[in-house]
Amino acid sequence: MSVDLATVKRVAHLARIALNDEDAERMMGELNGILGFVEQLSEVDVTGVEPMTSVTPMAMKKRKDEVTDGGKADDIVANAPETDRNFFLVPKVVE
Repeated sequence: MSVDLATVKRVAHLARIALNDEDAERMMGELNGILGFVEQLSEVDVTGVEPMTSVTPMAMKKRKDEVTDGGKADDIVANAPETDRNFFLVPKVVE
């Protein structure tokens, strides 16, 4: 896959980047180099390779998934002008 000058200018326009013709030519070469490298990576055989999140093996820290009320209801409504049993009281609006 290669990028032409029109595609570079369109992407620059979509990204709201001002490019003159000289910069667009340079970017076309750089983008084609990047895409060439990505194509090389797709040729690598990765069958049997586990996906990893780090280069050093480690177990992800996980917390127990428990449903709670947060234990902060009193703190949340503490600054409200009016409350009732941890609910905010607001004036009724009828239009």
